Amino acid sequence: MSPGLHWGIIGGGLLGMTLAWELAKRGHDVSVFEAGSETGGLASPWQLGDVIWDRHYHVTLASDSTLRALLKELGLDHHMRWRQTRTGFYTRDRLYSFSGPADYLRFPLLNPMEKLRFGLAIRRAARLESPEAIEHLTVEEWLTRISGRGVFEKMWLPLLRAKLGDDYRSTSASFIWATIRRMFAARRSGLREEQFGYLPGGYSRMLATFSDALKEAGVELAVNAPAREIAGLPDGGVEVRYRDRTRKQFDRVVVTAPAPLAATLCPQLEANEIHALQNVEYLGIICMSLLLRRPLSDFYITNIADEAIPLTGIIEMSALVDRRQFGGRSLVYLPRYLRPDDRMFEQSDEHTEAQFLGALQRVHPSLDRNDVLACRISRVRHVFPRPLAGSVHGAPPIDTSIPGVHLLNSAHIRCGTLNVNETVQLAQEQAGRLHELARSNREQGAARLHALARP
Repeated sequence: MSPGLHWGIIGGGLLGMTLAWELAKRGHDVSVFEAGSETGGLASPWQLGDVIWDRHYHVTLASDSTLRALLKELGLDHHMRWRQTRTGFYTRDRLYSFSGPADYLRFPLLNPMEKLRFGLAIRRAARLESPEAIEHLTVEEWLTRISGRGVFEKMWLPLLRAKLGDDYRSTSASFIWATIRRMFAARRSGLREEQFGYLPGGYSRMLATFSDALKEAGVELAVNAPAREIAGLPDGGVEVRYRDRTRKQFDRVVVTAPAPLAATLCPQLEANEIHALQNVEYLGIICMSLLLRRPLSDFYITNIADEAIPLTGIIEMSALVDRRQFGGRSLVYLPRYLRPDDRMFEQSDEHTEAQFLGALQRVHPSLDRNDVLACRISRVRHVFPRPLAGSVHGAPPIDTSIPGVHLLNSAHIRCGTLNVNETVQLAQEQAGRLHELARSNREQGAARLHALARP
C-alpha cells in the first residue's frame, strides 16, 4: 500500500522535477517550489535576440540511456536529432582539427611515442569500471602515471588549467575518469561512434512538456517561491518558511539547492552536517552566449590549451544543431569555469563581453564585431562540486538529523560528471530509495502503535 505522503521539493531544476515525477508515480502528493521565475535550473532557456534556446550549453549523447528513457516517457525521444560532430584544439596560436585518426596523426603537440601513450591512457581510463582505486590520487598523479610526464604537461595540463585553474592540483583523478568514461560510453554500449543529439526547440521544449506532465500527474509547480528556512516540527512533519512570510507543512521535504545554500536553509542541522555541506568545493561558471551572423567553424567543441585565452572552451552549437533553429544564424557559447569567489563574477557585462570577444577573435581572427547580432552573459556561482583527492569527508548526508528532511544535489553524483543524464539518474535512484524509506518508517510506526494498543 502506498504511503501517500505529502512531499515538498525545494528547487525546480531537472533534479527536483524528476524527483517529483518519480514520487508522484508512486502515489505521493508532491509540491515543487522554485525560487526563480521558471523551472529548469541550469537547463532553463532564455531569449537571445529573437531566438529562444538554452541559457547554458547542453548535449545529449546517444548512450544517455536514463535521460532518453525519460524523454520517451514524455513522448519526445523520437523527435531527437543525431549527428557526429567535429572537435577543434587551439594551442600555440593555432587552431587544429582533432576529430579523427588522421587529425591525431598530424597533431603537432605530441611526438609519435607520446601520441601512443596518450591513446593508451584514454583506453585504460575508459575501461576502468570504478574510480575507487584512483579517488585518492590527484589528476596530475594519475594522468602522469598512465600517460607520462611529457603528455601530461603538453596535453592534459593546459586543458585542466582551462577548466580548473590551479585547483587541478588538489582535484581527484575521478574527475577526469568520469569525463572520459562518459565520452566513451557509446563504445561500451555497442555503438561504433558516439552520436551527439539535440531536441528541436532545445530544453525549453522538454521543460514545457515535463511541466505539463507533472501538472497532469497532480504535482504542484510553484515559481517565484524562494524558501527562507526549513524546520522540523515538534509533533512531526516539516515546515517550509518562505521569504514572503508564508508557511507550508509537509510530511517530508527534499532540498535540492547547492550544498552551501542547503546549510543556510536548514539551521537545525547538526554541526557536523553543516560542516560537511560547507566543505563542498564548487566551481561556478560565467557563460556568454552569442548569436552570430555566420558560423565560425565546423567544430562543435574547441578545446583551449592556451593560458592567454580566458575561456574554458568554445562551443559552437550550430555545428550540431540545424541552423534553421536559429534563423540561419550561428549560436556560440563561451564558458569560463571559476571559483565562486572569483572577482570575475563582479565584473560588468561590458567588461566581460570585451574580454571574451577579444579572446574569441584571437582564435578566429576573421570574426568582425558586426557579425555579433546579440550577446548575453549568465553567471552561476555554484555549478558543480569538484572532487578532492584523498578527501575523507565524502558526499554530504542525504538523510539528515532533522526528521523528514533530505538533501540532494550534484554533490551526490559520485561516479559521473554533472550532466542531465546523471542528474536524472540520481533523482530516479533516490526517489525509489526515499519511497521505500517512507514506507518502512510508516510500517514501523504502525507496528509500534499496534504494540501499544495490545492489552
